[in-house]
Amino acid sequence: MEELLDTTGGKRGRITIHDVAAAAGISISTASKALNDTGRMGLETRERVKRIAAEIGYRPNALARGLLSKRSFTIGLLTNDTYGRFTLPVMAGISDALVDHGVSVFLCAIEEDPALAQIHVEAMLDKQVDGIIATGKRLDRRLPVDLSNLNVPVVYAFTEGAPGSVTFRSDDAQGARLAVEWLAKLGRKRIVHVTGPENFFSVRERADAYRRVAGEERPVLFGVWSESWGHEAVARLWSGNGERPDGIFCGNDQIARGVIDALRERGIRVPQDVSVVGFDNWEIVAAQTRPPLTTVDMELKELGRQAGLTVLALAEGRSVEPGIRKLPCRLVVRQSCGGDTLGI
Repeated sequence: MEELLDTTGGKRGRITIHDVAAAAGISISTASKALNDTGRMGLETRERVKRIAAEIGYRPNALARGLLSKRSFTIGLLTNDTYGRFTLPVMAGISDALVDHGVSVFLCAIEEDPALAQIHVEAMLDKQVDGIIATGKRLDRRLPVDLSNLNVPVVYAFTEGAPGSVTFRSDDAQGARLAVEWLAKLGRKRIVHVTGPENFFSVRERADAYRRVAGEERPVLFGVWSESWGHEAVARLWSGNGERPDGIFCGNDQIARGVIDALRERGIRVPQDVSVVGFDNWEIVAAQTRPPLTTVDMELKELGRQAGLTVLALAEGRSVEPGIRKLPCRLVVRQSCGGDTLGI
């Protein structure tokens, strides 16, 4: 509860702009102009009023602020990633970007249910959100609801956007190149790629980038997103008489942990005999793998930050060029490649 001791030592209610004006020795009109960066006045006066407002604990009334600007200062975040693996870091970035602008974010999880998605969208519109950010769990699938003709701006992050929209995604090909080039730099000559289902767009992008660096003839083992598939892939690679890898680039961190466990069970040392790189930098998996996992970070928090700033710009009426914006990934080096922890 926001209270302040008055001059007689008693308590009174919420600090208002009247209190700011009285403390600064100016009119209410002048105080309002200073706090809202409107009107003509000296910079020194404007800064003094803002400083006094902060000192006495003044917070602008959100409802009055919204009525004045015709904005609600809220953004809706819509996702079908109910597990939160991708959505939570995206949301953290959005919140970081918008908190200093006085904008709140509220999350609606929709599963894969079109009816539920529509209910949440209508609820957002009823709350008069300033914009909506749509996010998901894969790049090549849209959310089960049409967001293309809403009367508020919509930005897409880590999900397929509508035609003519603004869409943010990580650069999977660039991330894969970082991983394979790092293995090559370590002197690994026989690099294999163990990854997820081939029908994922991101899987195909990473596999193509891997082959461009390692060689078009290099093998790609497609499977599922699981540790058990990592185990199975190692069994396949070591069961025949073919060439055995000295470097393995995995499509996600779960596969990589399964690969490392399977290698250890066979008495194969990581990283001395085989270097392993994952993808996602899922801390709960990468840091707990033994040895800790070198992996590609998709920079989802930065992706969310950019999406947040963009939807804010659109809400404020600024022009934003539509299209897909690819954000670079980062390689986090840990001991599964023999290096100390660092980011590239």
